[in-house]
Amino acid sequence: MCPMPFNRKVPRLPHENYLGRVICFFTICCDLRRPHLADAAFASRVVSILKECAASTSFLFHAYCVMPDHVHILVEGNHSNADALQFVRIFKIRTAFEFRKARKLRLWEKSFHDHILRRADALEAVACYIWWNPVRKQLCAVPAAFPYSGSNTIQWMKSSAKPPEWSAPWKPEEPI
Repeated sequence: MCPMPFNRKVPRLPHENYLGRVICFFTICCDLRRPHLADAAFASRVVSILKECAASTSFLFHAYCVMPDHVHILVEGNHSNADALQFVRIFKIRTAFEFRKARKLRLWEKSFHDHILRRADALEAVACYIWWNPVRKQLCAVPAAFPYSGSNTIQWMKSSAKPPEWSAPWKPEEPI
């Protein structure tokens, strides 16, 4: 996957689609797809910040996976005032600030991919897709072996026992 050009207009739904009890899947890529998150200490810190941001912005944190060059997040607003775009903005600001302070580099690409789940998208199927990402990238043999994946709402090790049947709409089918 190529880095997103800075001048490209990202098609985003109107803001009201990201408000309230919406379930969103986000993929946020590191700047130029550099493996900034390969550092174990920083990857753990990113997981902590994700959890803090989800709690402070009224989101249930269904699934996450912090890969070396990107992050997958599956969240659900648990309040009528929850704002998924604000959640992503706060997360990116907090992590980018810490990273720039330590490394003097840009952490994230300017934009990100998002998918608002539809009725046909089973929550656990999307979560499973997220947890199997390190297996697809050959970073581990089974999802439970990857230290930077998890969930605050789903028994994820049990749910990720079988390969996912769901795939991100913006990606071609990936064989496992």
